[in-house]
Amino acid sequence: MKSSDDLTIGELAQRFGLPTHVLRHWESAGLLRPARRAGGQRSYGHADLERVALIRMGKEAGFTLGELRALLSTPNPMDHRDLLHRQVAELERRISRARAAKELIEHALACPHSFAECEHARERIAAHIPPAPG
Repeated sequence: MKSSDDLTIGELAQRFGLPTHVLRHWESAGLLRPARRAGGQRSYGHADLERVALIRMGKEAGFTLGELRALLSTPNPMDHRDLLHRQVAELERRISRARAAKELIEHALACPHSFAECEHARERIAAHIPPAPG
């Protein structure tokens, strides 16, 4: 008999707006370990809800499934400080690139010139052209 706290894979997937195959993939990757009912059907409880939320948060932060498996393999993510520091640095790089892209778009919206005529845009475009092999 199903407890009121237990969810099927379909119910858990629906709750998070995910396809069920994503949860199965996370299970095969070692990120989820659902309990099994007598018939072998997966059963998810509150701890699984929290785990899926953590996995989604980690994915949003840019962690790979392998990195998430490492982070979630211990009760304290601080056991993986090096991984956390690397991800902070990567997020800083992504934020910097996103800010630069936003500034270019804002400039394009405000500039009366085309990209071909705008010195600011020409400089930005030139900075993104790789040097000739040498």
